Amino acid sequence: MPPPPGWYPDPSRPAVERWWDGSAWTEHRRSPEATVHLAQPRPGFAATAAAPLPARTGGGRAKAIALCSAGAVLIASIVTGFLVLQDDDGDPTAGPAPSEPHEPDPATSTASPVPSGSSGSAASPSSTEDPDTLVDQLNGITLPVPKGWEKAEDTVGNELALQTPGTYDCPGDPGRCRQGKITSSTVTGSDERSPQKLAEADIVDAADAAYEEDSLNRKPFGGITRHRQVKAGTVAVGGRSGYFVRWRVHTAEGAGGYVQSLAFPSSTGSEAMVMVRFTVDAGRGAPPLSDIDEVVDGIRPVGGGGTGGGVGSSVEPGR
Repeated sequence: MPPPPGWYPDPSRPAVERWWDGSAWTEHRRSPEATVHLAQPRPGFAATAAAPLPARTGGGRAKAIALCSAGAVLIASIVTGFLVLQDDDGDPTAGPAPSEPHEPDPATSTASPVPSGSSGSAASPSSTEDPDTLVDQLNGITLPVPKGWEKAEDTVGNELALQTPGTYDCPGDPGRCRQGKITSSTVTGSDERSPQKLAEADIVDAADAAYEEDSLNRKPFGGITRHRQVKAGTVAVGGRSGYFVRWRVHTAEGAGGYVQSLAFPSSTGSEAMVMVRFTVDAGRGAPPLSDIDEVVDGIRPVGGGGTGGGVGSSVEPGR
């Protein structure tokens, strides 16, 4: 089997480490840490250490042990060949990568507030993780978990997600909806480095994904009837300059809600652009909009200190 996701020496550039997602190399690279983790052979290179053979107890037994050892070496060689072939095939433009915390634990989440089963994602927390913090290891940031929210346990894709617990019957097409969702992901398919341009372009897709049509071509809210921009501007995110756009979305069925797109560069590695999307219903029992500002203000670099910043909660549009 291929090695698990993690940082390994880059086969094409041994002086740096590269992110292996479990099946292929990504574009993320970083300078290697001072500490060498001998327990992690890099993908494409099998571990060479072998346990000593038992003392010889008989000709037949010794031959069996020798055959087993030879079989193990052959299997290791096959795996090595598979991973070496994975080296740089189809690799996009690469650069230094985000900081390393722990091995990522991607999982999936039902989209919210669209019905369950639609596109979305999250991280499954381990017993050693802080329940009040979502760690986005690939982008090198952490997000606080507001009171009344939870880490999503199921994911589709590579986004990490927070969500409100519990679901309700969608007011439009049949399905289950949630009152809030927050996702974090790397911006792909674009070389744009302007946080403002990225946020202004993403808000349209964010609104459509939340309140227009889901991945199963259902309209859980009957579609968007109109929207208005309620907030936008620059914001400090984990010590970096970002930009956000927030819309109030009205729908044919139900109360609609708010969507926000926040773009900023990661503070580590290749400084890839990061997109955090927020969705909060406007109906009864929905989370307060101040939860959005709390998360933005609490985003930190992985392993970082108190650098932060945010839009604050002093300016909130009426529902």
